[in-house]
Amino acid sequence: MRVQLALNVRNLDEAVDYYSKLFGAPVNKRKPGYANFAIDRPPLKLVLLEVPDASERLNHLGVEVFDQADVDGAIDRLTQSGIAGEIEVERTCCHAVQNKVWSRDPQGARWEFYRVLRDSENFAEAPAPPIASPHACGCS
Repeated sequence: MRVQLALNVRNLDEAVDYYSKLFGAPVNKRKPGYANFAIDRPPLKLVLLEVPDASERLNHLGVEVFDQADVDGAIDRLTQSGIAGEIEVERTCCHAVQNKVWSRDPQGARWEFYRVLRDSENFAEAPAPPIASPHACGCS
């Protein structure tokens, strides 16, 4: 498992160049308006979403897991605690089909526990669920 940090960036090319140098790691996935890094040390999934006019630079936070049992455990734990949000099954977002559960902290920061099932050429499903900005689907 690894922590995910999803950032809204003004210029994707500049951000990819910077974070490649910062972490000494190549970009893992690159699509128009989207890039991610799968960094081993520290264990981090860094997601960059090109949203030049975003009011916030933080898009969302998450925990990427690699076994469905971990997603199911998060769903159970968050549901029992009364903090589970939307549960998504086989939903396409950020060029990947994923299973996930969402939650919001008391100040509104969005968190997801998710597992990538497979890559997708599509950024998101159509029609997309209502979101704050066209690039804020909470993608990974």
